Amino acid sequence: MSVDPRSLSRRWALASCVPLLLVAGLVACASSARGGHDAHDGMPGMPGMDHGAMAAPPVAATGTTAPDTAGTPGTGPAADGLAAERDGYRLDAATAELPAGRAAAYPFTITGPDGRPVTDFAVHQTRKLHFYAIRADLTGFQHLHPVMAADGTWTADLTALAPGTWRMYASFVPGNNARRGSEIVLSRVVQVAGEASAPVPLPAPAGSTTVDGYTVALRSEPRAGALLLTVTVAQDGRPVTNLQPYLDSYAHLTAFHEGDQALAHVHPTGGTDGDHGGPELTLYAMLGSAGDWRVFLQFQTAGRLHTAELTLHVT
Repeated sequence: MSVDPRSLSRRWALASCVPLLLVAGLVACASSARGGHDAHDGMPGMPGMDHGAMAAPPVAATGTTAPDTAGTPGTGPAADGLAAERDGYRLDAATAELPAGRAAAYPFTITGPDGRPVTDFAVHQTRKLHFYAIRADLTGFQHLHPVMAADGTWTADLTALAPGTWRMYASFVPGNNARRGSEIVLSRVVQVAGEASAPVPLPAPAGSTTVDGYTVALRSEPRAGALLLTVTVAQDGRPVTNLQPYLDSYAHLTAFHEGDQALAHVHPTGGTDGDHGGPELTLYAMLGSAGDWRVFLQFQTAGRLHTAELTLHVT
């Protein structure tokens, strides 16, 4: 019996499509089952995690801070605050050296894509710019809110710095509509004059610490690509329920990665209700680099700001 070659060709083509159709159907079902999104979709919308940093694999520790580079392989993404320039915005400082042992002014400007100093900043967490300073061994933490002059020059009034290598960070949201709501963190390295003392070893990871008579406990657990951090505050063994709003929330957490000084900072979820915060606060942090992070938790009671320090290990 003869077979029409054209008919045989059509049958073969139809048969070969069946496996492909089955695979496509399975993929479509799987996508539908998870709502059409990857498992990490929706993470940026997690409350309290609007300006944490997702770090890439850490820079190899060399005993010094990472250089002021933008886009250099191995330095991590600019979102970690390790670059002096990002998206056309640049941190320009008047000096790369500061004196030791006394208060010092650190003037700087943020230049925009047009090369001119930026003067239009959005208010973010009650401030137009947040400034951080820390030494290479993650000691000497300072969190300031400088004042900007009419020409766009900011001046951070730093308290006495110990000799050594420091990194200065500026965190801001440009006021123009194109970048509104998108936070940028830039930084530069500064040398503080004098013979630097030996690096202070990072304290071992711990679940709690005390500051100004308060006991601050920190628990962490992985949660959908981020870390769920739970903070509890007590005084004399009693839960504290009189935390006051600080920067529009009941606490401010800043963390620095050991080795490359990548920065992350987050606030607790939820709003504020007068001087009635605590005793438990919930935060979501994107700490993508494994290793130890030095955590600085700031909270306020009776008009006084407290800063608790802990080391958190991320696996």
